Formats: sequence, structure tokens, C-alpha cells
Amino acid sequence: MNARSPRRLPARLLRAVRTYPRRSPVTLGYVGLLLLGHVWVEDLLSPARADALREYISTNLDNLHDHPVTALLGSALLYDGTLTDIASTGFGGTLITLGLGVCCCLAWAERRLGGLRAAAVFLGGHIGATLVTAAVILLALRHGWYPESVRHASDYGISYGAQTALAFATLALPRWARLPWAAFVLAWPLSGGHDWPGPLPDFTTVGHLLSAALGFAVAGAVAVASSRRRRAAAPATADAQP
Repeated sequence: MNARSPRRLPARLLRAVRTYPRRSPVTLGYVGLLLLGHVWVEDLLSPARADALREYISTNLDNLHDHPVTALLGSALLYDGTLTDIASTGFGGTLITLGLGVCCCLAWAERRLGGLRAAAVFLGGHIGATLVTAAVILLALRHGWYPESVRHASDYGISYGAQTALAFATLALPRWARLPWAAFVLAWPLSGGHDWPGPLPDFTTVGHLLSAALGFAVAGAVAVASSRRRRAAAPATADAQP
């Protein structure tokens, strides 16, 4: 590393902030939508209506059976956390999901893949992990590993999509940092002290691990495709040289 690199770090961060709207407009718009939705639900709606809305968009088994599209899409428009209670565990989760996952990693994915493909990665993780988790819940209920109350448990927010973006962003790191980052992505959902109701962890932990696996899989596919393109371009470059 260049000895002057630490001195240039503030300038690089300032440049990243200044160019953020131009390089990651989809992510910026999504973050704005999430913040507006959070203010609307937490500050403008009455507590009863806010609770009813959260219950309606929760991606539990009952809602996925009754109104799956509304639940899946509506759940991705609110984040389950806080930006003001900095002493709570919810604030740490918000920093990881909204801060790192969306503001940083999804923005990087947009710069790497383009807005539509980055959104597809995020929504693919959000929807894919939710549906596979629902199948796991059904299996667990059949074997008595989860209580019946899990059918209508509250489960909404951006964390599955953010977890997918966190895993996908492994590609943005140097090789020496990828394994520690992957360990962090897999470990933080297990760090909340959740009880295991049976041989499986609670369903939200299952969902976070599944969404991480989806993100790692997409990152691997993109890395393989990029490597093939470089190998295909190498002979053409060599032939073009005199």
C-alpha cells in the first residue's frame, strides 16, 4: 500500500459521497423511499394503523397464502429497526442492513452491474429467501420443531435483501479480506441470542443464512463469468499486438 494512501482516504470518501447520486441513483432513490416510509409509519400513522400495516405486509405463512405479492413487495418498503435509539440492538441491525447492506453494498452492486441487475439481486434475495424460509417453516411445523404461532408471526423488512447485497459485495474486497467478510456476513444473524425451538434456529436466522447463501452464489457466478470474459479477450488482445 502506498504510504500516502491514508492521507488520500478523506478525499476518496468525499469523492464517493459527491458522485453517489450519479453512480448509484437507484440505490439512492430506494434509500429515500425507505426513510420516507419509516417516517410515515412511525410518526404520521396512529399506532393502531401502523401495527395493522406491519401485520398486513409481514411475510408469514398466513399472508403469503392470502396476499403473497403485496406482502413480499410491501415488506421490502419498510425496514424493521431504528435510527434514533443508538443504545439498542435494533440500531446495530439498522447500521448493518440499511447502512452497510443497502447504502454501501447495494450501491456498489449498482455500479458493478447496473441499476436493474442490482435491484434483481436485492429482490431475488428478498423474495427467494422468504419463499425458501416459508418452505422450511412448513417442514418444521410438520415435525413439531416450530410452534403453530409462527404461521402469523411478524416478519417484514429489508434484511434478507440487504444480507444478499452484503454477501454479493464480497467481490468488491481484496482476496485477503473476503473470508473474514464472509464470516461476518454469516455470523451477525447468529449473534442476537435467539433461541433454537428445535433442531433448527428460529426462522429469521434461517432466512438470513439463506439470503447470504444466495448472495455468495450470485457473486460466484459473476466472478466466473468475468473470468471467462477476460480469458476470451486475452487471445484477441495478443493477436492484435504487432
